[in-house]
Amino acid sequence: MSENSENEFQFDQKVQNSFKKKTWDQTVTKDSWMVFKVMAEFVDGYEKLAKIGPCVSIFGSARLKTTDPYYQVAVDIAEKITEIGFGVITGGGPGIMEAGNKGARKGGGKSIGLNIELPFEQHFNPFIDKGYSMDFDYFFVRKVMFVKYSQGFIVMPGGFGTLDELTEAMTLIQTNKIGRFPIVLVGTQYWSGLLDWFKNTLLANGMISEEDLNLYRVVDTAEDAVAHIKAFYDKYAVDVNF
Repeated sequence: MSENSENEFQFDQKVQNSFKKKTWDQTVTKDSWMVFKVMAEFVDGYEKLAKIGPCVSIFGSARLKTTDPYYQVAVDIAEKITEIGFGVITGGGPGIMEAGNKGARKGGGKSIGLNIELPFEQHFNPFIDKGYSMDFDYFFVRKVMFVKYSQGFIVMPGGFGTLDELTEAMTLIQTNKIGRFPIVLVGTQYWSGLLDWFKNTLLANGMISEEDLNLYRVVDTAEDAVAHIKAFYDKYAVDVNF
């Protein structure tokens, strides 16, 4: 390598190292300031949701149309939930979330929507109470709000997001990080493959315990879903989860 080439190589290395350091410093600064944005979302969520009283969250796909049978089941569940004294929390979007808020509105109960900004398919539905439409940037903050302020989860057919919310709740209960609350899966046929996998793979390989299969109840009707919630709170007091 010639002297000029060596000098050029050393110069290039200095430039690259300087660039890397600058980029890293910017990342550290950005991450540090992000903490305040996360805190702001938590504070806003706690301030608003601490006032809502007992609620049940309804989860499910944003992609289901109003003509899907599960849409009407979700409407019926939400309406009946309000009749036993609970409000309804959803993810605030279309599909099953819209059905849940619509049923709550129909039943005269509180209707809360915890929205998340997504690149597609997510927008506020028109059945959320004024003052209870909340926007989140962070999924993890939003999930804390669901778990903290819900006295039960109704889980309708859905995709990855629904599975995330379901398994997060079961994990927190399983590990005693929160108090137990009822989790109801609606749709035996829809959930059968996953539940068989829980039993035939997770349990069979010692990844979960037999008692973990009791963390949820599977039903097919609005009446049975609401009856399970009611039976739980006929026995236990309603309280904030953590």
